[in-house]
Amino acid sequence: MMRECIPFLTGPRLYLRPLELEDCEGPYLEWFNNEEICRGNRHHTFPFTPEKAREYIERTRSATDELVLAIVDRKKETHIGNIALQQISDIFRSADFSIIIGNKAYWRKGYGTEAGRLLLHHGFSRLNLHRVACGTFASNTGMQKLALALGMKKEGRRRQAAYVGGRYVDVIEFGVLKDEYEKFRARNTG
Repeated sequence: MMRECIPFLTGPRLYLRPLELEDCEGPYLEWFNNEEICRGNRHHTFPFTPEKAREYIERTRSATDELVLAIVDRKKETHIGNIALQQISDIFRSADFSIIIGNKAYWRKGYGTEAGRLLLHHGFSRLNLHRVACGTFASNTGMQKLALALGMKKEGRRRQAAYVGGRYVDVIEFGVLKDEYEKFRARNTG
């Protein structure tokens, strides 16, 4: 049973909290060992073991160059995915955005958008970031739609930059600047 924790960021349907070692006892491990869930990202390359999960959680809990959080359904208190700002640079005031919704029952229902908006707002308002970027496989239309729903702009394409499913695929790059995000957020709230 998961111990009660204090949410870090809260939205209407979900909250974001630090990953806990107890997460290793839930469906967390299954997500990263599931080919369908990981089809659009770099996971599912090597088996994700309980030991690797614990190492990862311990490392991220003390890191200052990444903020990795669990996405939790507020009503059901269910850990449904993870979201992160990684490679946070204090010098360049930039970070890379990543997300995985591991619980397929929550796909295509706006949970990624809600979690993304919470984390981007935090990144720009509290971490004083100037730019947030993400890259995704050309075949991952869900992540491309999410990037656009978060106010990101398509910035480019890295041709055949990843090897997925026995073939090379392009990586589409997205990014958003703080002032762009603030204008986008003002237009899309209220």
